[in-house]
Amino acid sequence: VFRLVAGGKEVANIEDRHLDVIIVKAAPKVSRIFYAGKYDKDAAAVAPDCWSNDGETPDKSVKAPQASNCAKCPQNIAGSGNGNSRACRYQQRLAVVLANNPEGDVLQVTLPATSIFGKGEGDKLPLQAYARWAATQTPPVNLDMVVTRMKFDTSAESPKLVFAPQRWLTEGEYDT
Repeated sequence: VFRLVAGGKEVANIEDRHLDVIIVKAAPKVSRIFYAGKYDKDAAAVAPDCWSNDGETPDKSVKAPQASNCAKCPQNIAGSGNGNSRACRYQQRLAVVLANNPEGDVLQVTLPATSIFGKGEGDKLPLQAYARWAATQTPPVNLDMVVTRMKFDTSAESPKLVFAPQRWLTEGEYDT
């Protein structure tokens, strides 16, 4: 389910398995986030214990960094999380507007690693593969010039979004 959260509270949700958006901007780097405690859906939201906006070093505002850099961090070792996963997670933020309302609010989408990395196939591309595909077109496609369909990969074990182009923006939509 796509959920709109404002001020820490869910204000709307869309149960469709896809959402057509215009990608306005993407964070230039993949970031990192670490929570020491286990997830509890009934607990109040808490700030992460450590995070990095550039995926290389902890943010200066982190009170107790796990390491001086992300590459050497013990939370970045396979097996530090559940199973063989890493306790420190990759994520990337996108700024999008809804394709059916380009004059509406700019929304933030935070993507987990499964929605960022990998090869993908056909119209099921993770974000980086989608961006590479767009860059190899003739002429190259800027992602802010097309309507992009974000959809849930229903074959994935955990929530995963994949991306595919739908159509060019009209001149008026692009100007907006």
